[in-house]
Amino acid sequence: MATEAPEFEAVVLAAGAGRRFGGGKLLAPWAGGALLDGALAAAFAAPVRRVIVVTGTAAAEVEALARDHAARSGASSRLLVVHADDHEEGMGASLRRAAAELPANCAGAFVFLGDMPRVPHAVLGKLVAAVRAGAPAAAPVFEGQRGHPALIGSGLLPQLRTLSGDAGARAILKGLGQALALVEAPDDGVLFDVDERSDLDR
Repeated sequence: MATEAPEFEAVVLAAGAGRRFGGGKLLAPWAGGALLDGALAAAFAAPVRRVIVVTGTAAAEVEALARDHAARSGASSRLLVVHADDHEEGMGASLRRAAAELPANCAGAFVFLGDMPRVPHAVLGKLVAAVRAGAPAAAPVFEGQRGHPALIGSGLLPQLRTLSGDAGARAILKGLGQALALVEAPDDGVLFDVDERSDLDR
Protein backbone atom coordinates (compact mmCIF):
# COMPACT_ATOMS: atom_id res chain seq x y z
CA MET A 1 0.00 0.00 0.00
CA ALA A 2 1.26 3.47 -0.88
CA THR A 3 2.17 5.44 2.24
CA GLU A 4 4.18 8.32 0.77
CA ALA A 5 2.38 11.68 0.63
CA PRO A 6 -0.82 10.50 2.30
CA GLU A 7 -2.36 13.97 2.01
CA PHE A 8 -2.91 13.57 -1.72
CA GLU A 9 -6.18 12.04 -2.95
CA ALA A 10 -7.23 10.35 -6.19
CA VAL A 11 -10.50 10.85 -8.04
CA VAL A 12 -11.68 8.29 -10.61
CA LEU A 13 -14.38 9.62 -12.93
CA ALA A 14 -16.66 6.64 -13.64
CA ALA A 15 -20.02 8.28 -14.29
CA GLY A 16 -20.20 8.40 -18.08
CA ALA A 17 -22.74 6.57 -20.20
CA GLY A 18 -20.23 5.57 -22.90
CA ARG A 19 -22.71 6.35 -25.69
CA ARG A 20 -20.17 6.11 -28.52
CA PHE A 21 -19.21 2.71 -27.13
CA GLY A 22 -22.83 1.55 -27.10
CA GLY A 23 -23.19 1.60 -23.31
CA GLY A 24 -21.60 -0.44 -20.52
CA LYS A 25 -18.12 0.79 -21.42
CA LEU A 26 -16.48 0.73 -18.00
CA LEU A 27 -17.79 -2.79 -17.34
CA ALA A 28 -16.52 -4.16 -20.69
CA PRO A 29 -13.94 -6.98 -20.55
CA TRP A 30 -10.35 -5.77 -20.49
CA ALA A 31 -7.12 -7.64 -19.72
CA GLY A 32 -8.78 -10.34 -17.64
CA GLY A 33 -11.03 -7.94 -15.76
CA ALA A 34 -13.18 -4.94 -16.63
CA LEU A 35 -12.06 -1.74 -18.34
CA LEU A 36 -12.49 0.25 -15.13
CA ASP A 37 -10.07 -2.08 -13.32
CA GLY A 38 -7.16 -0.52 -15.22
CA ALA A 39 -7.96 2.99 -14.00
CA LEU A 40 -8.61 1.74 -10.48
CA ALA A 41 -5.26 -0.07 -10.39
CA ALA A 42 -3.46 3.13 -11.35
CA ALA A 43 -5.39 5.20 -8.80
CA PHE A 44 -4.60 2.79 -5.96
CA ALA A 45 -0.96 2.68 -7.07
CA ALA A 46 -0.67 6.45 -6.71
CA PRO A 47 0.78 7.88 -3.49
CA VAL A 48 -2.62 8.91 -2.15
CA ARG A 49 -4.61 8.61 1.05
CA ARG A 50 -7.90 7.68 -0.63
CA VAL A 51 -9.43 6.84 -3.98
CA ILE A 52 -12.77 8.56 -4.61
CA VAL A 53 -14.80 6.87 -7.35
CA VAL A 54 -17.62 8.99 -8.78
CA THR A 55 -20.52 7.00 -10.23
CA GLY A 56 -23.36 8.04 -12.51
CA THR A 57 -24.70 5.70 -15.21
CA ALA A 58 -24.93 2.06 -14.05
CA ALA A 59 -24.05 3.27 -10.56
CA ALA A 60 -24.75 0.00 -8.73
CA GLU A 61 -22.66 -2.09 -11.16
CA VAL A 62 -19.76 0.38 -11.17
CA GLU A 63 -19.78 0.63 -7.37
CA ALA A 64 -19.79 -3.16 -7.03
CA LEU A 65 -16.85 -3.42 -9.43
CA ALA A 66 -14.89 -0.74 -7.56
CA ARG A 67 -15.54 -2.39 -4.19
CA ASP A 68 -14.51 -5.79 -5.55
CA HIS A 69 -11.30 -4.34 -6.98
CA ALA A 70 -10.46 -2.61 -3.69
CA ALA A 71 -11.16 -5.80 -1.72
CA ARG A 72 -8.92 -7.87 -4.01
CA SER A 73 -6.20 -5.25 -3.62
CA GLY A 74 -6.51 -5.15 0.17
CA ALA A 75 -7.42 -1.47 -0.13
CA SER A 76 -11.09 -1.37 0.89
CA SER A 77 -10.37 1.13 3.67
CA ARG A 78 -8.98 3.59 1.11
CA LEU A 79 -12.01 3.52 -1.21
CA LEU A 80 -14.85 6.05 -1.15
CA VAL A 81 -17.66 5.71 -3.71
CA VAL A 82 -19.92 8.73 -4.28
CA HIS A 83 -22.73 9.32 -6.77
CA ALA A 84 -23.11 12.41 -8.96
CA ASP A 85 -26.87 12.91 -9.31
CA ASP A 86 -26.34 15.43 -12.12
CA HIS A 87 -23.75 13.32 -13.95
CA GLU A 88 -25.47 13.74 -17.31
CA GLU A 89 -24.22 17.34 -17.31
CA GLY A 90 -20.69 16.03 -17.93
CA MET A 91 -17.34 15.72 -16.18
CA GLY A 92 -17.75 19.04 -14.41
CA ALA A 93 -20.58 17.60 -12.31
CA SER A 94 -18.51 14.56 -11.35
CA LEU A 95 -15.55 16.70 -10.33
CA ARG A 96 -17.77 19.00 -8.26
CA ARG A 97 -19.13 15.93 -6.46
CA ALA A 98 -15.64 14.60 -5.77
CA ALA A 99 -14.38 18.02 -4.64
CA ALA A 100 -17.05 18.08 -1.93
CA GLU A 101 -15.29 15.07 -0.34
CA LEU A 102 -11.75 16.48 -0.35
CA PRO A 103 -10.51 17.34 3.15
CA ALA A 104 -9.35 20.85 3.99
CA ASN A 105 -5.73 19.71 4.35
CA CYS A 106 -5.65 18.00 0.93
CA ALA A 107 -2.35 18.72 -0.84
CA GLY A 108 -3.74 17.87 -4.25
CA ALA A 109 -5.97 15.50 -6.19
CA PHE A 110 -5.25 13.20 -9.11
CA VAL A 111 -8.00 13.09 -11.73
CA PHE A 112 -8.16 9.66 -13.39
CA LEU A 113 -10.55 8.88 -16.24
CA GLY A 114 -12.34 5.55 -15.93
CA ASP A 115 -11.85 4.72 -19.62
CA MET A 116 -8.04 5.04 -19.52
CA PRO A 117 -6.84 1.58 -18.41
CA ARG A 118 -3.14 1.78 -19.29
CA VAL A 119 -1.80 4.70 -17.25
CA PRO A 120 1.84 3.83 -16.39
CA HIS A 121 2.19 3.69 -12.62
CA ALA A 122 5.79 4.92 -12.85
CA VAL A 123 4.68 8.45 -13.75
CA LEU A 124 2.47 8.98 -10.67
CA GLY A 125 5.21 9.65 -8.13
CA LYS A 126 6.87 12.08 -10.54
CA LEU A 127 3.66 14.10 -10.78
CA VAL A 128 3.53 14.29 -6.98
CA ALA A 129 7.19 15.38 -6.87
CA ALA A 130 6.46 18.22 -9.30
CA VAL A 131 3.58 19.54 -7.20
CA ARG A 132 5.58 19.13 -3.99
CA ALA A 133 8.32 21.20 -5.63
CA GLY A 134 5.89 24.08 -6.09
CA ALA A 135 4.02 23.53 -9.36
CA PRO A 136 0.31 24.45 -9.10
CA ALA A 137 -0.53 21.32 -11.11
CA ALA A 138 1.20 18.61 -13.13
CA ALA A 139 0.35 16.43 -16.11
CA PRO A 140 2.16 13.68 -18.02
CA VAL A 141 3.33 14.08 -21.62
CA PHE A 142 4.31 11.50 -24.21
CA GLU A 143 5.94 12.49 -27.49
CA GLY A 144 4.82 16.07 -27.01
CA GLN A 145 1.17 15.25 -26.26
CA ARG A 146 -0.29 16.04 -22.87
CA GLY A 147 -2.14 13.15 -21.27
CA HIS A 148 -3.79 11.94 -18.07
CA PRO A 149 -4.01 11.82 -15.14
CA ALA A 150 -3.65 15.43 -14.11
CA LEU A 151 -2.61 16.23 -10.56
CA ILE A 152 -4.33 19.38 -9.30
CA GLY A 153 -2.47 21.11 -6.48
CA SER A 154 -4.15 22.44 -3.33
CA GLY A 155 -4.30 26.04 -4.54
CA LEU A 156 -6.50 25.08 -7.48
CA LEU A 157 -8.81 22.62 -5.70
CA PRO A 158 -11.48 25.28 -4.93
CA GLN A 159 -11.93 25.65 -8.71
CA LEU A 160 -13.09 22.03 -8.92
CA ARG A 161 -16.19 23.06 -6.99
CA THR A 162 -17.20 25.58 -9.67
CA LEU A 163 -16.75 23.49 -12.83
CA SER A 164 -19.64 22.92 -15.22
CA GLY A 165 -20.25 21.16 -18.52
CA ASP A 166 -17.88 18.54 -19.87
CA ALA A 167 -14.55 20.38 -19.79
CA GLY A 168 -13.33 18.57 -16.70
CA ALA A 169 -9.94 19.49 -15.24
CA ARG A 170 -8.86 20.73 -18.68
CA ALA A 171 -10.59 24.04 -17.91
CA ILE A 172 -8.37 24.52 -14.85
CA LEU A 173 -5.11 23.50 -16.51
CA LYS A 174 -5.70 25.70 -19.56
CA GLY A 175 -5.05 28.92 -17.68
CA LEU A 176 -1.76 27.82 -16.13
CA GLY A 177 0.42 28.19 -19.21
CA GLN A 178 4.08 27.58 -18.42
CA ALA A 179 3.29 27.08 -14.73
CA LEU A 180 1.84 23.65 -15.46
CA ALA A 181 4.54 21.06 -14.79
CA LEU A 182 4.87 18.54 -17.61
CA VAL A 183 6.30 15.15 -16.67
CA GLU A 184 7.62 12.79 -19.34
CA ALA A 185 5.73 9.48 -19.35
CA PRO A 186 7.41 6.15 -20.16
CA ASP A 187 4.74 5.07 -22.68
CA ASP A 188 1.55 6.10 -24.46
CA GLY A 189 -0.70 4.79 -21.70
CA VAL A 190 -1.18 8.42 -20.63
CA LEU A 191 -2.86 9.05 -24.00
CA PHE A 192 -4.76 5.78 -24.55
CA ASP A 193 -8.48 5.91 -23.89
CA VAL A 194 -11.37 3.75 -25.00
CA ASP A 195 -14.18 5.53 -26.87
CA GLU A 196 -15.50 2.81 -29.17
CA ARG A 197 -15.52 -0.99 -28.99
CA SER A 198 -12.77 -1.22 -31.62
CA ASP A 199 -10.44 0.62 -29.21
CA LEU A 200 -10.41 -2.45 -26.95
CA ASP A 201 -8.28 -4.24 -29.55
CA ARG A 202 -5.71 -1.47 -29.92
